[in-house]
Amino acid sequence: MKFQNIFLFRLTILSIAITISLHQTAHAEKADKEQPIILEAEKVSVDDVQQIYDLNQEILLIKGSIVITGDVGKIKVDPEGYEHVQVDGTSNVAASFRQRREGSSDEYMQGIGKNIVYDARSELVTLTDNAILKRLHNMQLVDELHGWKIEYEDIKQHYHVTSPNTQTLDGLPIARSILSPRSKVILDK
Repeated sequence: MKFQNIFLFRLTILSIAITISLHQTAHAEKADKEQPIILEAEKVSVDDVQQIYDLNQEILLIKGSIVITGDVGKIKVDPEGYEHVQVDGTSNVAASFRQRREGSSDEYMQGIGKNIVYDARSELVTLTDNAILKRLHNMQLVDELHGWKIEYEDIKQHYHVTSPNTQTLDGLPIARSILSPRSKVILDK
């Protein structure tokens, strides 16, 4: 019990540190919301009345600077025009997400997981099952997160890493992060 409390305390401190370190970083491209979705897949099924698109095999989805790849996917467009995208990888190849961040700097968020969910309304990306999320500046690694589930909320610039409910303490570490000191990262403004 004492070990579990220490672990939860460390995980809370890590979440706070990540939030503070991201406070002065760039946001995602604002223009992404205004861009159409360009998609490719070997098979596409469209329900125009319900605004649901089912995608199968070799999925490539592009919306502005956002690029999502995977094997099986679904896009649901709400009445206000916001997309909810879910893409799954295969047992051999993970689904992937990449987005250029706004500003003059060359900064990207990119991640992989067995499942990726992107909600355009809230600008929330959720990567699950052996997820990895990286922040790159000039193609150099700045931050890297590993975990079973990673939620990245661009509007609030917040990462949240969680473990599966079935995880035992024997399997530690459940989440792992590599965070670069901000004084070493020069962000062009």
